[in-house]
Amino acid sequence: MADRIKALVTGGAGFIGSHMVDRLLELEYKVVVMDDLSSGKIKNLNSDAVFHHTDITQKTMGEIIQREQPNLVFHMAAQTSVTKSTKNPIDDTNANVIGTMRVLEASRWVGVEKVIYSCTGGALYGDPDKIPCNDDTVPVPISPYGMSKWIAEQYLEYYYRQYRLNFTSLRYGNVYGPRQDPHGEAGVIAIFCQAMLDGKQPQIFGDGTQQRDFISVSDVVDANIAAIDRGDGMTINIATAMATNVTKIFEMLRSIIGYKWDPLHAPQRTGEVYQIALDWSRAAKELDWSPKISLEEGLQMTVDYFKKTLNPTSGLPLTG
Repeated sequence: MADRIKALVTGGAGFIGSHMVDRLLELEYKVVVMDDLSSGKIKNLNSDAVFHHTDITQKTMGEIIQREQPNLVFHMAAQTSVTKSTKNPIDDTNANVIGTMRVLEASRWVGVEKVIYSCTGGALYGDPDKIPCNDDTVPVPISPYGMSKWIAEQYLEYYYRQYRLNFTSLRYGNVYGPRQDPHGEAGVIAIFCQAMLDGKQPQIFGDGTQQRDFISVSDVVDANIAAIDRGDGMTINIATAMATNVTKIFEMLRSIIGYKWDPLHAPQRTGEVYQIALDWSRAAKELDWSPKISLEEGLQMTVDYFKKTLNPTSGLPLTG
């Protein structure tokens, strides 16, 4: 029974992690959150979860796992910025590789039943010749972030082979939705929403033709729940298989919000993938999962959230 199962969510005060915590509590799991609040926020925390303010790269996290004895670990804590990873690759590796190793080592010692890992399909595959990429496409990351997430995935496979620590690695597309921090994870949809609602001009890096596979955070949470009992020892893409360019996202949000102005343009950032989309057929087969939220619906939900949480200034005018 779910009410007797304890789940640990690393990064549980963050964007995706906080949604994961909410869903687990709805399903009557006991939930423990571990977050250093470097990008996560206290306001995202569900008060029904047990919270430990700690860094996964520190030894104290192992002591917490030993004390809490979780059955499941949803490992969502990470350094997620491509730009930061290119500027500080050592910090990126420390968070995403060493931090993951500490989670795995502590998990095997306490007998965790399964680790469900939040990986990235958006940065892992680099710039493939053909999209959408299937799950067996050889990763060729072009940023330290993509590399560190891939290396962490190799450690998951090692612990599975060596210690039978079960895992599923979910390779997300570009996740968006309510609670995404436009200053933190730097998701383009969150950034555009805030800028438009604040009456400022959003900035597009490059010419706007770069393509992404945008996936709703609600669908991502569904995939994590499905992976509790399925997909053992597998890496699985979680996405829509549809590539949408950044300019199209700008235009869709402009229409929803009623924004009048054009975007500003800046040079393309180092390490950014030009085009990516992910085939999710393995997720359909192994997890009985499919994306449910259309891009139009997801953008509307995101705009509604930002309207409730932001206070537009009297900058550039909206239509109407």
